[in-house]
Amino acid sequence: MRIGDVDVRGLARLAPMAGATNAPFRLVARECGSGLTTTEEMDAASILFETPHAVAATAYYPAERPLAMQLLGRKAEDLAEAAARCEAMGADVVDLNMGCPVPKITGKGKGAALMRDIPGAARILAAMRRAVRVPLTVKIRGGWDDTHLNAVEVARMAEAEGVDAIAVHPRTRSQMFTGKAPWAIIAEVVDAVRVPVTGNGDVRSMADARRMVAETGCQSVMVGRGALGRPWVFDEAYDALPEAAQREYRARVIARHVALIREHCHERYALTQLKKHLSWYTEGLDHACKCRAEIFQARTASEVWETFQRYWARAERAYAPVLEAVTV
Repeated sequence: MRIGDVDVRGLARLAPMAGATNAPFRLVARECGSGLTTTEEMDAASILFETPHAVAATAYYPAERPLAMQLLGRKAEDLAEAAARCEAMGADVVDLNMGCPVPKITGKGKGAALMRDIPGAARILAAMRRAVRVPLTVKIRGGWDDTHLNAVEVARMAEAEGVDAIAVHPRTRSQMFTGKAPWAIIAEVVDAVRVPVTGNGDVRSMADARRMVAETGCQSVMVGRGALGRPWVFDEAYDALPEAAQREYRARVIARHVALIREHCHERYALTQLKKHLSWYTEGLDHACKCRAEIFQARTASEVWETFQRYWARAERAYAPVLEAVTV
């Protein structure tokens, strides 16, 4: 798929997720095969005021590229200026978040709340389009609730305002992340616009991704929660590997991710990130619940890593040395 002049290789790509898709995780996903990575959502005001969070969120490894930076907001002038700054910082794509369903975001008229004000959203996209030369994209939901399923209307508006691609998570804002994602809404958006459409929702494997493309006609697939603790989901060859090779692959990726966290993050943030990501990596381990409990009780990065290694070694002693090669 191409987004403007950006070539997105591979069928699937990593979705933006608050508190998760920082530079270390994005790079790991990219190395596993993600065709494009996207920063976590960043409030336009935080970019304009250069807050510590914005500085951290916009940091990236050159090897991640192409990289999209996702913005959140409700004021056209702020979003336009923030978009221009993202372009100046190296963003290959600028994305507008019109899908975040979290009440503290929608309560301020941002995220999915923009789908309730189509003229206002049109003014925002028009201002952002004028502000940047790089491709402009938007991520939307199926609608606000079951009585306001307006993804097609919003997508047509976005195309008219010059966006280069649209990503669709078909659940409504009221659904949040519950229930089954109604992929038929993605197909409706595909039929309604000419720009490339990326589908999102309930994808946990490349087989799921291929099925979404077959059922909806979308050009690419965005994987969010299905990639947490499983960045190898983006590798087309992973499922065909023998079980022993899969275990070795997982060990290598986990060790790589831990090393990147320690390299990229300051001590306090590294501790938080190690707890979060290693708890996700416990999926499939014996006594995973107990391991997660011990991880979150740990007080240092070294203690977190040693705890995870101990449980990993119980399950996969032959592969434990791969993990032990990383010093925390």
